[in-house]
Amino acid sequence: MNKTLIIIKREFFSRTRKKTFLLTTILLPLLLFGFYAAMIYFSVKGESSKKIAILDEPNLFEGKIEGSSNVTFTFVSGKNPDAYKTDFSKEGYDAYLHIPANLDLKNPSNIVVYGKDQVGIATQERMESRVNKAIERKQMQAVLGTGISVDELNKIKSDVDIRSVSLKDGQEKEGNAKAASAAAFIMGLLVYFVLMIYGSMVMRGVMEEKTNRIAEVMVSSVKPFQLMMGKIIGIGAVGLVQFLIWLVLLGVLQLLLPVIFPGALEQMASNAPAGMAAGKASGFSLTNIGGLNILAMAGYFIVYFLGGYFLYSSLFAAVGSSVNEDPQDAQQLMLPIMMPIIFSFVILTKVIQDPHSGLALFGSMFPLTSPIVMMGRLPFDVPMWQILLSLALLVGGFLGTTWLAGKIYRTGILMYGKKVTWKEMMKWVFR
Repeated sequence: MNKTLIIIKREFFSRTRKKTFLLTTILLPLLLFGFYAAMIYFSVKGESSKKIAILDEPNLFEGKIEGSSNVTFTFVSGKNPDAYKTDFSKEGYDAYLHIPANLDLKNPSNIVVYGKDQVGIATQERMESRVNKAIERKQMQAVLGTGISVDELNKIKSDVDIRSVSLKDGQEKEGNAKAASAAAFIMGLLVYFVLMIYGSMVMRGVMEEKTNRIAEVMVSSVKPFQLMMGKIIGIGAVGLVQFLIWLVLLGVLQLLLPVIFPGALEQMASNAPAGMAAGKASGFSLTNIGGLNILAMAGYFIVYFLGGYFLYSSLFAAVGSSVNEDPQDAQQLMLPIMMPIIFSFVILTKVIQDPHSGLALFGSMFPLTSPIVMMGRLPFDVPMWQILLSLALLVGGFLGTTWLAGKIYRTGILMYGKKVTWKEMMKWVFR
């Protein structure tokens, strides 16, 4: 145990003292924050205001096509449609929308926008949306007649927000499906990247020591299994520390966003598509995930993160011990390990939509998929017995893969000059 602890310390401190660790630990949150801040800036400030002239020959829409902060519509009259193609820019307009005199409201066509340059898709969609609404109002009013106006009809329309309440153990608990889905996807995505990044890091570390012949010296003092476990736990500790630092830094930077861009988030939400606007109206925002037990989910996240990491990193270590200097050999042997991780992410996207389906239950119990799939179920009140059973199976899976990987590692770490296949690795396990 003491020798394993020495290896853990060596792996942990040799990696955390590197400049690359400090740079990636600090720079990554800053890059993410910069990317996020740039998205906010260009969403709010990046789009220039457009002035559109509307020549409405049938005089159907004047006063009924509303502008916005980014687009201003001005109705012009008494213009020759063809001559105005060259004159609108002289009057300071960016584009000219021509509504022909023979427009058929039941089959509207031949509405053309002329611009100094090609009109952007966002501006064109805004114009189409407003013209469509104006045509719909005209047609609706024609159907209603003079007895009732469109505005009076719109007042009848209802926009209901349905509260979601779960009944568990006789107690009512209010939830937010949008917030739960967002939290589930983010946690599952994080575990997915963690397994990929740190699993590959373990494999590269084993390959590096093997090719440098350092492993030969070390196995003369410790058992190969102790060497493998020391490396896995040491790199896992590095990943956990790095991950916690990222969470703290991103949390602090998130708090700075409203200070740097006051009112920007609200403006982004107001410019967002209807679905996102509905999410805002229902109470969801980047800082509001009310109804979720954040501390419990953070605890489960760390447990599944560690379980998934130890399960897969032992397999990555086995692959690293079996290959020589050729990286193509490593890629071929990695494929069977990476497939369950990728498959887990595919299941996760389905589980978020139906967290209590049979597929969700299977994915959250199977040890190779549970670290990612269970993240998609946790925000939706998973029964405690399912969580405990999932964790028990995950621990069992970890012990099984560690036993298997230890057998492969013991032989592979001292084997040179031979291309190894999975068939031969299985022979090492069961001989």
